[in-house]
Amino acid sequence: MTRIKVCCISSLEEARTAIGMGAHALGLVGPMPSGPGIISNELIAEIALAVREEDVQTFLLTSETEAEAIIAHYRKCRTTTIQLVDAVENEVYAKLRSSLPEVELVQVIHVLDENSINEALEKAAFVDYILLDSGNPNLQTKELGGTGRTHNWSISKTIVEKSPVPVFLAGGLHPGNIAEAKSMVGPYGFDLCSGIRSEGKLDLEKINEFFTSANGSN
Repeated sequence: MTRIKVCCISSLEEARTAIGMGAHALGLVGPMPSGPGIISNELIAEIALAVREEDVQTFLLTSETEAEAIIAHYRKCRTTTIQLVDAVENEVYAKLRSSLPEVELVQVIHVLDENSINEALEKAAFVDYILLDSGNPNLQTKELGGTGRTHNWSISKTIVEKSPVPVFLAGGLHPGNIAEAKSMVGPYGFDLCSGIRSEGKLDLEKINEFFTSANGSN
């Protein structure tokens, strides 16, 4: 079964809905320079605690880039996993591993061009997962996810084939393109936000259609 992470969870009710539909992971968005789904650290902690006994991972999306700030952010939220949505220096990973040995690490790579391949493979040596998204951290106001755009999936396919760790695919995924994404890219899992929402709310019909297509045959 394809692993699916439902991101931009905005309430415990949404978390329960996503879990009930079969989500393997929940994305909880901390303070960001832009993008949807931002909630308070207090609410992230509440949701993470409430679903702790469920068979689901909770991802803290943090835009912090210094080890001490990332650790401080995590300790306010206590999720199972930290998703680093911006680039960090390689020495940061060792500090996170030392201070938070029980927490899994995910590095987001914003797929801009073929240089993203080498970036992903370099970072894969330090983390548990790579997540490929469609933001642009080079803009004046950084885009660090939640854009609703797809990127060049041929680059993502190369990263999936070469990466020594599992790779999630994000960026503009919805029920209408998930089968193609699965066939073309073949990632470990999918990460979605806007593609299963209507007027900002989780849409049960879209979720069901997405999960059915994602778990169908190629």
